[in-house]
Amino acid sequence: MTATVEVQSSGEPQASGVRFPEGFVWGAATASYQIEGAVNEDGRGPSIWDTFSRTPGRVHRGHTGDVACDHYHRYADDVALMSDLGLGAYRFSVAWSRIQPDGTGPVNTRGLDFYDRLVDELAGKGIDPVITLYHWDLPQTLQDRGGWTNRETAEAFADYAQIVYARLGDRIKTWTTLNEPWCSAYLGYGNGVHAPGIQDPAQALTAVHHLLLGHGLATRALRSAGARTLGITLNPVAVAPLDPANPADLDAARIVDGVGNRIFLDPLFKGAYADDVREIIGRFTDLSHIHDGDEAIINAPIDVLGINYYTPTYVSAKPGQPAALDTPGSEGIAFRKPVGPITDIGWQIEPAALTRLLNRIHDDYGVPMMITENGAAYPEGPSPETGEVEDADRISYLDGHLRACLDSLSHGVDLRGYFAWSLMDNFEWAEGYNKRFGLVHVDYTTQQRLPKRSAKWYSEVIRRNGLE
Repeated sequence: MTATVEVQSSGEPQASGVRFPEGFVWGAATASYQIEGAVNEDGRGPSIWDTFSRTPGRVHRGHTGDVACDHYHRYADDVALMSDLGLGAYRFSVAWSRIQPDGTGPVNTRGLDFYDRLVDELAGKGIDPVITLYHWDLPQTLQDRGGWTNRETAEAFADYAQIVYARLGDRIKTWTTLNEPWCSAYLGYGNGVHAPGIQDPAQALTAVHHLLLGHGLATRALRSAGARTLGITLNPVAVAPLDPANPADLDAARIVDGVGNRIFLDPLFKGAYADDVREIIGRFTDLSHIHDGDEAIINAPIDVLGINYYTPTYVSAKPGQPAALDTPGSEGIAFRKPVGPITDIGWQIEPAALTRLLNRIHDDYGVPMMITENGAAYPEGPSPETGEVEDADRISYLDGHLRACLDSLSHGVDLRGYFAWSLMDNFEWAEGYNKRFGLVHVDYTTQQRLPKRSAKWYSEVIRRNGLE
């Protein structure tokens, strides 16, 4: 795929008209625990996020996903809203504990029934479902047995994937195994700011491997069952040295890139961990969790790599600096605080970093990609005067990052689609309902949906298949 023109990404809306390749996929994304609610209905079992959000001090103001956006009951209206926006695809995740309340064992058909209804509703509106099998909400029973530090969880995940495929595989073309295993491992088991809330670098690095192993096992199983398009979604670190002329800063960037990116990308696409990454893993574990043949399983061929991008990372050498808990092996490395324009969640805005990231992955791994998440949190609400949500900052953010995608297309990157994060405001993990990423505003008291100005802008982007 190539773009029709070459443009420069800037972060500000531009006047020139540019178009994306024919067949480019336009969508929006959500995740099960963030929107569904209905946590105790129709046989659903508890997940680690049910436990975590009920633990005092873990989530902003004690918020939980018990109700969230009540999508479980309002899915038909939400699909109609997607249709009104002109979405060609909808990326959603399945709640494992709806399908197998304990993560293994008997299948809860009522849970499958919900996703069956959702997929049929999408088909009726001409919207392609893009499914994510795991978006962080591990069944609590599996966590009680060690979660992703237990090899059996990877094996259970492959079984679960087959169960979902057997019910929905006739209507879903694109299957994604995991969403952001970096977060599942490093935020869940490293710094503990996400469920299950553990702080242990050895467990974090063990979880990385078992997540990847689960992906490989599930990919093989789905391919054997007849799945057409398979992938995984990563949130690669757009890392750069603070001073590119400083060898120490370059080495700091290499380490962070190794633990944050190559630890996933190399076994996925090259069939082995790099030696320097294996050395870091070996500082914290005895490597016994990496069995002979595992890397070949992880290397199961996929068709598309999902990329979630929000913000860049700049690092420098700083002797004596303790390691960041979410980056094992990063002792002696400083992470620069965000500068310049930032979003409400405190993330630096730099579209050009997305271009660099996509180009690098293309050059090093040559894999087709889709932007499976990209968006920004801003604290806007309906205007008392107009009743509209005027979110110009979000429009500027999305416009700049779409132009960054065009820059990468001009570089030769095989970029096949873009999914805005997120379709609607929702439960934003440890931030609770305090951060709003949605194209659609949600009043959590009334559950009223109100498309923001950015939703209308995005609808025009989709209609034009490009930017003005």
